[in-house]
Amino acid sequence: MAQTQVLIVGAGPSGLVLALWLNRMGVDLRIVDQASGPGTTSRALVVQARTLELYRQLDLARPVIEQGYPIRAFNVWTEGEHRARIELGAIGAGLTPYPFLQVYPQDRHEALLVQRLLEAGVRVERNTVLEHFEEDGDTVVAQLRDTAGNTERVEARYLAGCDGARSKVRDIIGAGFPGGTYRQVFYVADIEGDSPALNGELNLDLDEADLLAVFAMGPGGHGRLVGTVRDERADRAETLQFSDVSQRAIENLLISVHKVNWFSTYRVHHRVAEHFRVGRAFLVGDAGHIHSPAGGQGMNTGIGDAINLAWKLAAVVQGRAPDSLLDSYEAERLPFARRLVETTDRVFGFLSANGPVAEIVRTGIAPRITPLLARLPVTREYLFRTISQTVVHYRHAPLNTGTAGRIRGGDRLPWLEVEGGDNFFAPLPRPGWQMHVYGHPRPEVQAWCDSHRVPLRSYPWTEACSHAGLARDGVYLLRPDTYVGLAAGSPSVHVLDEYLRDNALSL
Repeated sequence: MAQTQVLIVGAGPSGLVLALWLNRMGVDLRIVDQASGPGTTSRALVVQARTLELYRQLDLARPVIEQGYPIRAFNVWTEGEHRARIELGAIGAGLTPYPFLQVYPQDRHEALLVQRLLEAGVRVERNTVLEHFEEDGDTVVAQLRDTAGNTERVEARYLAGCDGARSKVRDIIGAGFPGGTYRQVFYVADIEGDSPALNGELNLDLDEADLLAVFAMGPGGHGRLVGTVRDERADRAETLQFSDVSQRAIENLLISVHKVNWFSTYRVHHRVAEHFRVGRAFLVGDAGHIHSPAGGQGMNTGIGDAINLAWKLAAVVQGRAPDSLLDSYEAERLPFARRLVETTDRVFGFLSANGPVAEIVRTGIAPRITPLLARLPVTREYLFRTISQTVVHYRHAPLNTGTAGRIRGGDRLPWLEVEGGDNFFAPLPRPGWQMHVYGHPRPEVQAWCDSHRVPLRSYPWTEACSHAGLARDGVYLLRPDTYVGLAAGSPSVHVLDEYLRDNALSL
């Protein structure tokens, strides 16, 4: 029987990122997928700032930025006329090294991740399905089958279900998937044409209860239309063609379409699994949560799941933490997924609401008020933090503790510009724990870091540190996913040792 430490089922962005992180951390893995190759069409378009921050650990942020482009402005259209333009630019300036919304389509994204895996010596096993698995003591035994009908039994310490909304892993572990289905049918069209809406910015048509957004994919009139239909056309979603939905785009956004590269339709659910962990199996990405595409959150949330789980799996299979550490995956990611589904439901409900009052608000009031609100610094910061996922924290999860200044265990560390660069997690040889001190680290803290082989990064104390809520000379023990595990305003070796002892961690 073949053996591996972690078996990953599904090679979308979540599965690929999980594989990359595990590989970099020295974990033996296999990744299988039923498709014959990476996707050639894409629904997900935006890579959020928090994803780019996490990608920095594996030098993935740079190619995503070089090969994609930022959204500089957001435009609102109604009744075939341009009603408002909202400057985005570096909307998150001062909050992150990536203060923008970055367009990088999922098909290119997957190709990048697959190439990085190949360079690391990991090949996605295509045309391979998971038939079944069961736990056997401290292992999982899975049966795989390829398209030729050949079967193989694989023994693994753990199994990760990254296999999408119709997850086989979720079915086998019996995790409920409560929620519902949006009445609208969604469509995506990749087109080439002419239009004032193909201007390198995001354009949103609010004319009707059916939503239509236009993303320019680069110069030369290449664009992506994302829309919904919910009238009688929705009943024949499987047979819809671009000609069935193009008239509105042509009339409302003045688009002259020269070529349709591809067109697809799909239905979207709003569901969250009851559990993200059952025994030695985990749900990651769409296998655990699905929702409307409002805000570009789905793919980014799945990537966040993968990175959260990866370092914990590595610590357990390498004997540096007990199996109970893996319970913190569900404790941290499941509440966030539930909040996210509620939020995207509200946003999508506003955009698609029907009736005369909803139409007045959407087409009359919103285009006038939104630009005014968007000029307010507090509004811009709130919107960016929410959409970029830099607001995500794990304060109430058991793995995180302590307070130093305004920063608590479970927080994302504030980003600061410092002499020669910034404080934001220059890549280590491999993702791991690190200590940050703003001011002067005490000798005993330096000795503790040396003895535990934890990199200590010390930064001069400035007024910016105080403004960010950091504590002078306090310590911030950062987890491999760069969230604060321990914050201590009065650092001592006793506090550090107690944290490791309480969580049975060996760094």
